Amino acid sequence: MRPLHIALAVLVAFLWGLNFVVIDVGLDHFPPLLFTALRFLVAALPAVFFVGRPQVAFKWILAVGLALGVAKFGLLFIGMERGMPAGLSSLVLQIQAVFTAGIAAVVLGERPGRVRLAGMGVALVGVALAAVDEGGSGPLGAFAIVLAAAFSWGVANVAMRKAAPPDALRFMVWVSCVPVLPLLALSLLFEGAERDLDALRSLDWAGVGSVVFIAWVATILGFGVWGHLLRTYDASTVAPFSLLVPVAGMSSAAVFLGEEISGLRWVAALLLVGGVAVTSLGGRRPGGRSAGGRLGGPAGGRKAGRRGGTEQQPPAVPAAVGGASAPPSGSP
Repeated sequence: MRPLHIALAVLVAFLWGLNFVVIDVGLDHFPPLLFTALRFLVAALPAVFFVGRPQVAFKWILAVGLALGVAKFGLLFIGMERGMPAGLSSLVLQIQAVFTAGIAAVVLGERPGRVRLAGMGVALVGVALAAVDEGGSGPLGAFAIVLAAAFSWGVANVAMRKAAPPDALRFMVWVSCVPVLPLLALSLLFEGAERDLDALRSLDWAGVGSVVFIAWVATILGFGVWGHLLRTYDASTVAPFSLLVPVAGMSSAAVFLGEEISGLRWVAALLLVGGVAVTSLGGRRPGGRSAGGRLGGPAGGRKAGRRGGTEQQPPAVPAAVGGASAPPSGSP
């Protein structure tokens, strides 16, 4: 890769990692489901009127929009609002590569080889260690919700594999239209109109900035640059840069939110990222595709506030590693 393109790939990974910190800031201003709806509304408008319709069947736009927008990001934001640290969220979401491989084996008949199975096992050990580490300081329920978000991401990855959109950015803009109304309806049902209106009435520049960042910077800019790199280079050359997302996420959360990173969490990160790398990139057949899918652009400090103490991490998304054949949607 040219030095400029390497720098762009690293920049996108950093932005997707930083996105988890921005999500954390936004959750101090909005209920999670309303925040998710606003994120997709701003990502879709006005871009949907300029990019043109993607050349895929509408059923795949709908499927990915529901799995990625409503399920994955909705659950991620809820998990973080309930106390899941930003840095740890950026890490745990990477298990989506293992979920993607498993779902692809069942739905698409893609049988992972021994190397990939070994990588999946190592990644699962990393998640188990992360759960042990989180269980000593935070709510395991929030950890489980983020795991469910990672599984939903795996479903979205497989749906996107079936859709095979020729332009990932155009596809993502249209996908962003799908979750808005369902998320608003769920927010009114579970979070209440009064809470939503209070959040909108008290809107300040930090709240506006968090929505704009995750919608335009992490999603539009991130996917635009990542899509350009994938059109320029082989996917197996570009995809490894997405493994920097949890590194950027954990580091950003430590710097900006004061999150502590224990030794056990670093070991968990090493195992999880290494296992995901093997799962996504290992055992590829010549000319074949990874089971990782095409979708691959979140304790302590203020987070303790939503846990019940003081206040304290961020995509759509990220976060996050997709398979070797596609961009992560770490915006988060």
